Amino acid sequence: MTDEQTPEAPGSKGRARPIVHYGDPLLHLPCAPVERFDGELAELIEDMFASMYAADGVGLAANQIGVGSRVFVLDCEDAAGERTVAAVVNPVLILPEPPRELMVDDEGCLSVPGSFAETARARTAAVEGFDAAGQPVRIEGTGTLARCLQHETDHLDGTVYVDRLPRKARNKALAEAGLR
Repeated sequence: MTDEQTPEAPGSKGRARPIVHYGDPLLHLPCAPVERFDGELAELIEDMFASMYAADGVGLAANQIGVGSRVFVLDCEDAAGERTVAAVVNPVLILPEPPRELMVDDEGCLSVPGSFAETARARTAAVEGFDAAGQPVRIEGTGTLARCLQHETDHLDGTVYVDRLPRKARNKALAEAGLR
């Protein structure tokens, strides 16, 4: 395979945009569904990957770079160590029926930089949506991937992970991030 045939890494054509921090109104509003799968969406996804990698993240929602569209990108591993790199447009989160098996682990967020807090999430999760070309996609995950699918879908619904914490833990996390 020549260099010309080598697929480009996600984000290699994008530009890293600033990450929006907790408290920005856009992070607390539901994002609008994407209606057009075009060059503008492809450019947004490239910028999202570039922004996520520049910030050393494993996932990023569009509203974290100031765009109120229902899109997220991720690059993380499941409980078995299998890596998933994907963009999901208009995702719908699918969780197991209650009672769900939960995992409690440290969770962080690029919009609450440098802070981590124990957060309970479903041990398994899936999302259904579309890829950048508008083709249906389903991603199922365990471990960090399951956590990421839930975390990023929360962002698109206007919820930041610290919103799920008890008030004292939320205030501590925000103070650690320099946001209080």
